[in-house]
Amino acid sequence: MQPTRRLLLTGAALALAAPALIRPARADLAHPPLGEDGLHKPDWLHETFRDMRDDLAEASAQGKRMLVLVEQRGCIYCTRMHETVYTDERIATMLREDFFVVQMNLFGNVPVTDFDGEEMDERDMMRRWGVVFTPTMIFLPESVPESGTAAQAASMVMPGAFERGTTRLMLQFVLERGYDGDEHFQHYVARNLNEG
Repeated sequence: MQPTRRLLLTGAALALAAPALIRPARADLAHPPLGEDGLHKPDWLHETFRDMRDDLAEASAQGKRMLVLVEQRGCIYCTRMHETVYTDERIATMLREDFFVVQMNLFGNVPVTDFDGEEMDERDMMRRWGVVFTPTMIFLPESVPESGTAAQAASMVMPGAFERGTTRLMLQFVLERGYDGDEHFQHYVARNLNEG
C-alpha cells in the first residue's frame, strides 16, 4: 500500500473511531481549582523544588514515570484538558498512579534546575527546552545522564491538546515504552482504537 494512501486510511480510521474512545467524564471528578499562578491544580500534581535530577529520582523511587506538564495562565487548551480530558477516570488514575507529574509555567519565574545543573527561571528554561506551545507534555525516561537537558533526554514530547482516547493511549504508549519500538505513535493509536 502506498504511504499516502496508508496515511489517509489511518487518518480516516482515527476520525471515524474517535467517538468510540470518548467516554463521559464521571460526575464525581470535579474540575481542579486554579492556583495563584492561574494554573489548574489537580491532586495528581507533585509540588517539588523543580530540580529535575531530584524529581526523576523521586519518580523512580515511587516506581513512576516522570512527566513535565507545561501550561500557562489563560490557556484555553490547558483548561479544556483539565475540564474534559483529565477528568476521565482512567486518565486521572493513570496520572495519579503511574506518573510523577511536575507542572511548569511557560512564563513563570520559579527556579528550575536542569539535569546538567543549569538553573534558571521557568520561562527561560522553557525557552532552553524549546517549548513554545501549551499544553506540552514532556515524558522522561527512567534515567537521564547529568550532561544534557530534559528536552534532549525526553522519551516523547507532545505539544497540544488531545481528546480522551488519544491522551489515554499516549500515556499507555509511554508506560509500554512504545517509543523504543518501530511502531509510530499514530499507528499505535489506530491499532488500539477498538480496544478502548
